[in-house]
Amino acid sequence: MGNGDPRGQKELYLRYAGALTAVASRYLADSDMVKDVLQDAFIRIYERFGSFRYRGEGSLRAWMSRVVANGALQSLRKNGRLLPVDELPDAMPDEEPDVDSVPMEVLQDMISRLPDGYRTVFNLFVFEQLKHKEIAALLGIKENSSASQYLRAKALLAKEIKEYRKHD
Repeated sequence: MGNGDPRGQKELYLRYAGALTAVASRYLADSDMVKDVLQDAFIRIYERFGSFRYRGEGSLRAWMSRVVANGALQSLRKNGRLLPVDELPDAMPDEEPDVDSVPMEVLQDMISRLPDGYRTVFNLFVFEQLKHKEIAALLGIKENSSASQYLRAKALLAKEIKEYRKHD
C-alpha cells in the first residue's frame, strides 16, 4: 500500500481514523498532538503495510492501534512529558471505583485529565493489557514505578468518580 493505490489508502483512513484518533486521545490530552501523531502513524502504516501479517479478524485494527500508541508514547517521550512530578494523592482507593454508573464520555474525559505519566501507564495497563514489567521496559522506568503510577491514576479516578456522583 505504501506505493500503491491512493484509493485504498483513503478507504483505510476513512474506515479507521475515528478509532485510531480515540487510541491517540487516550495518551495525549492536546488535540494538536493527537492530529500530529495520527498523521505520522498513517504515514508509517502506509509505508509498512507490506510487513503486516493477517492473524484473524481484528488483527489489522490491533496492528494499526499499536502503531498509533507507539507514536503517542514517542511524542510524550520527545516532549519530556512521560513521567509525572506531582505527589501521591491523599488517599489510595480501598476498593475498585464503580465505573459502570459513569457515562463513557465522562470517564474518558476524566482519564484525559490525568497527569501524562499516570494516564500513559493506566492506558497501557487497562486498554493495552500490558503487565507492569512490559510497561516498565517500554517506558524505561522501574516495574514498581509502573505499578505505583497505575495505583495513583486509579486513586485520582476514584476521587473524580466520587465527585461526579455527588453532583449528578
